[in-house]
Amino acid sequence: MRAPDLSPPAHHELVLRDYSDSHGSHAHDHFQVLVGLQGVLEIEVEGRGAGIGPGQAQVVAPGDRHDFRARGSHSRCLVLDTTQAAWARCAERAPADAPQLHALARYLGHCIAQPQASALALLHGPALLLEAWRPAPPSAGSRRRRIDWALLAEWARARWHEPLSVADLAEVACLSGSQFAQRCREEQGMGAMQWLRALRLAHARELRLGGMSVAQTARRTGYRSPSALTAALRR
Repeated sequence: MRAPDLSPPAHHELVLRDYSDSHGSHAHDHFQVLVGLQGVLEIEVEGRGAGIGPGQAQVVAPGDRHDFRARGSHSRCLVLDTTQAAWARCAERAPADAPQLHALARYLGHCIAQPQASALALLHGPALLLEAWRPAPPSAGSRRRRIDWALLAEWARARWHEPLSVADLAEVACLSGSQFAQRCREEQGMGAMQWLRALRLAHARELRLGGMSVAQTARRTGYRSPSALTAALRR
């Protein structure tokens, strides 16, 4: 019999935050994840400087003092304050700048800006951000074929009515099935079908927030029934 898990549940707060050119400096007892949306935020974490522009990101570990100010007069970031320990491995990586991370951050920012959608964004946003975080890119000497994840996502979004497989994705990316599966784990932090399911679910949420009915959304995104879509959204 397994011992019960007595660790406290993770807490999250997901917000849009505007920064000015005034200097700020502090430390937190939790992880802070920043994804740039507008302008550039200059940040220095424990003496290491970086700029967070649109689509770029930074994880600040608990206890790390960081100084920050906007380059110019203004910058805006999607900010996640979280106690989830899984972010520790992301704090050790170079800041992510994947197109899919930027698209996700813009989507979450759009949801937060709408009061009726904030609850859904707050519920699912932290997990989606963690799933979307990509590892550091290959070294400059790497000759591996580049995968345009944003383009691949658009290709998949237009084909939810088809039973898409890893082989289908690999063919579009001009890779073998095993190569694509490995690259997806390395660059997206999840399996290929998990990435596809997360993409489809994000599209379904987007359509529902736009006012489309459950039945129409299920048909548009390839769920076998409205109840299947409802169950996926609840999970």
